[in-house]
Parts: sequence; C-alpha cells; structure tokens
Amino acid sequence: MDKILNCKDKTFAIAPMMDWTDRHCRVFHRVLTRSAVLYTEMVTAQAVIHGNREKLVGFDKVEHPVVLQLGGSDPALLAEACRIGEGFGYDAINLNVGCPSDRVQGGHFGACLMAEPQLVADCFTAMQAAVKIPITIKCRIGIDDQDEETALDEFVRVVSAAGCKTFIIHARKAWLQGLSPKENREIPPLNYDRVYRLKAANPHLNISLNGGLQNVEQGLPHIEMLDGIMLGRAAYHTPWDLTNVDAVFSATPATITSRREAVEAMLPYISRHIATGAPLHHVTRHMLGLYHAQAGGRFWRQVLTVEGSKYGAGLNVLHQALAVVEEQAARLAAA
Repeated sequence: MDKILNCKDKTFAIAPMMDWTDRHCRVFHRVLTRSAVLYTEMVTAQAVIHGNREKLVGFDKVEHPVVLQLGGSDPALLAEACRIGEGFGYDAINLNVGCPSDRVQGGHFGACLMAEPQLVADCFTAMQAAVKIPITIKCRIGIDDQDEETALDEFVRVVSAAGCKTFIIHARKAWLQGLSPKENREIPPLNYDRVYRLKAANPHLNISLNGGLQNVEQGLPHIEMLDGIMLGRAAYHTPWDLTNVDAVFSATPATITSRREAVEAMLPYISRHIATGAPLHHVTRHMLGLYHAQAGGRFWRQVLTVEGSKYGAGLNVLHQALAVVEEQAARLAAA
C-alpha cells in the first residue's frame, strides 16, 4: 500500500453478511488478519433462544475479536439472546437496524426500526443490562422518505441517550418498498459526508463507516474523520486485501506473506472439519476469491468448486488447486 497510517486507535471490521460470514469464513479471514473485528451473520433472537445454539452461534476461539449480530425488536428476547451470546464468549453484540429485506421487515426488525428510535433505545437498554460486554448498533442514514439530516440525528440522539456509544453507519438510505436487498446495497446514493457530520456533532460517540468501500486503502481517508471502517463484500470477494489490515490498524506486519501460506494455515482447521464428516466445500467456498486477479485464479475456483463439492473430498483438493495455480503462474513467467 502506498499510504500507511498509524490507526492503532481505530477499528477495522468485516461486515456481517448473510450466508457468507459463517464460522468457516471468519476463521479464513482471521488467518489473513489478526486485528480485524469479525462479525457473525445476523441471527434472530428467537433462533438463538430456541434453535441449535452451537450451530447458530458457536465459533472457534481463533476468531477473537468477534461480534454476534442479533436481529429482533422484543427487548426481553434480545436480552436473553445477549446472555446466551455472552455465555458463548463473544466480545460484543450488535443489533441490526439496517437490513431492508422483506423477511426482516415482516419480523419487525432491521432497517424498519429506524422509524422507531425509542423502541431501539428500549432494546438497547434491556440488552446492555443483561450483559457486561458492549452492545452496539448498525444502521442506515435513514429509510424511505425520511430526511437524512433530522431523522438520523434524532435516531442517534434517542439511542445514545439510552447509553449506546458505538454506531456503525451504512452510508446509504434503505428503501423498504421497491428495492431488493441487493439493490439497496447499490442504488441509494452513498453519503459519506452525512456520516462525517454525525461524528462532528457527536465527538463523544464511536462512529464507524460502512458502505461502498472496495479495499482497505480506499477506506483510509475516512479514518481521519471517523473511528473506524467496515468492509463488506469486497472483503469476501478479494480476501487477500485483508493482509493489508494489520500494518495499518495494529502497526504489525502481516503474518501471512503468500497465498500458499494462507492455504497451508487453513489446512489444520479444514482437516478437523472434514474429520467430523462435514463436507469440504463448507469451508472452501469461502476461499474462492483468494487468487482473484492472479494467474491461475480461474483454475483455482474451478478445482475448489467442482472437486471440492464431491462426496468425500479431502485436503488433496486444495493441494491439487495449488498445483494448478502454480503451474499456470510458472507458464506465464516463462512466456
């Protein structure tokens, strides 16, 4: 990276992403960066209370620091889910007030709660009273026809008055009708300046930025005005960029210096996973982007996708994929 800042007092996080940031994905990301804060997929409070807890909220100790993201709007249920999450050892718990999907709205949680700041404040109060670890909020800059200035200020005023000190702001509005979740990540315009103004008006709060960032370096200018940045899909599709995080956010060199090292570092975890009878692709599907834009990257994805999905696939698939990638790189170098 051309620009290296000392951001030891700032936070870099990888966003919670449904169907993506499961426990296997998080272990892979932890191999690439020691200092990023990792987030689970959103889990509803009711699921945590009544579902298979180990499957839903279990995690590997190497993942720390890791945050459990909850969805819900019932203070009592959220409080109970927080107690369970704290018992599992999470470092913090985040309340989702930003997801715009129809399913989430139907459950009366996610972005629709931005219209009910007092309810969010009540949820926060119950959640924080139930545990000793921090409770944080992730939200949008507004929803639908809300005024981005007054609505966001009022939301943060009410929720922070209840004691919340940390807000992660996705710098787009969410349109609850007419746009799909994917469109809500792309169509509403980004408004980073609105997040800057929120921080300037609330210097006592911890404000991080999410939305539209394509790599670690692109996020650095925002760090000068805010307390942190959160990278989403870019971290998933181009995970090698995460090896830039530690030098900036913990002033330590990257532990992993080559993509092969990253694969080799994952082998013991993968070996334990498949020894339980679980499929290889549960883990390797999260590693497809490791060789993005590299010689042999297409073959890497192909081998992991085709061979890794077969019944009984083992570590030999990864060795095969590495061999193909390195053969392609050697051919290019010799050309």
